Amino acid sequence: MLPFGPEIPQESHMSNLFSPIQLRGLKLANRIMVAPMCQYSSVDGDANDWHFTHINSLALSGASIFCIEATAVEAIGRITPGCLGLYNDANEAALKPILASVRKRSKAAVMIQLAHAGRKASSHTPWDGGQLIPVSEGGWRPEGPSAIAHKESETPPLAFDAAGLVRVRDAFVAATRRAERLGIDAIEVHSAHGYLLHQFLSPISNQRTDQYGGSLENRMRFPLEVFDAVRAAFPHDKPVGLRLSSTDWVEGGWDLAQTLEYAKALKQRGVDWIDASSGGVSPLQKIPLGPGYQVPFAQAIKQATGLTTIAVGLITEARQAEEIVASGKADMVALARGMLYDPRWGWHAAAELGGEVFAPPQYWRSQPSTQKALFGATTFGTR
Repeated sequence: MLPFGPEIPQESHMSNLFSPIQLRGLKLANRIMVAPMCQYSSVDGDANDWHFTHINSLALSGASIFCIEATAVEAIGRITPGCLGLYNDANEAALKPILASVRKRSKAAVMIQLAHAGRKASSHTPWDGGQLIPVSEGGWRPEGPSAIAHKESETPPLAFDAAGLVRVRDAFVAATRRAERLGIDAIEVHSAHGYLLHQFLSPISNQRTDQYGGSLENRMRFPLEVFDAVRAAFPHDKPVGLRLSSTDWVEGGWDLAQTLEYAKALKQRGVDWIDASSGGVSPLQKIPLGPGYQVPFAQAIKQATGLTTIAVGLITEARQAEEIVASGKADMVALARGMLYDPRWGWHAAAELGGEVFAPPQYWRSQPSTQKALFGATTFGTR
């Protein structure tokens, strides 16, 4: 059987990385995900020709699922003026032809990460320094859990009032419904990297005195309300997961113990996976970077809750990814920079580990003669 038709090949190989996995009604052919990567290339939240090229290219990487970058649920929630959005009809319409092209050429499932930047909004792009853009220079006044700036030198955000929290929750719901109309297969709620939902979780950024601040239960309240609203608005057979920062890497901040309580609460609400990252809420963070440095977080969450977990962070080698899945440290791996550097990472991993990947027939002849059955069939006649 050629692995290019509508059927997903059965597990007939030794590689754990290339074994299938089920997330609600979504069956994935392997355990590789293209992680959401901000491109900072939109205009007024609209996707464009850059996104067409980027998404279509990585949808042919060999990963079973591609996640569209952090996508703002309202304009004020964009990290930068160039961030992607899904908050109006134009945003929705701009994504439609891109997704149609992916569906025509790729078998990869498509996920979208819904996000709100909170106090980290109105920033320059990373290649322009990433600092806050003042209102006087064309930026906007961000909002956050408390009137506490991300950096001491910045203008503090406006603290959300009750009406503002309802507005944001409703914006997540509206974006979820737009994602469903677009035929998106899965949603990831962004609760990491110092953006709004993480800001509510961390005592560094959340110093509220109402029911949304103070105790762990209170700090989790708004992120859980948002998750509940997204889950209720998306079809029951389609999965909804969540990315979180497992620790702030700052003493007195959010940590793994609190993360495990958050994950347990999410499990009760039907979360389908936890994508375990870290950091982002404070410039004081001290991160011990190294290959797979965040994998222990995914492992701890999986062991404590039994939830499906996705490991992220400096996962670059095929055998490294295989070991993570085979040892049960995580159920899937997500690659970002590694995919940008090698847009056919999944192909090369399959060749090394003895797996199979989907590829369009135009590319079947690319397989080196020294490799066996990477695409299932490797030759066809010409005239």
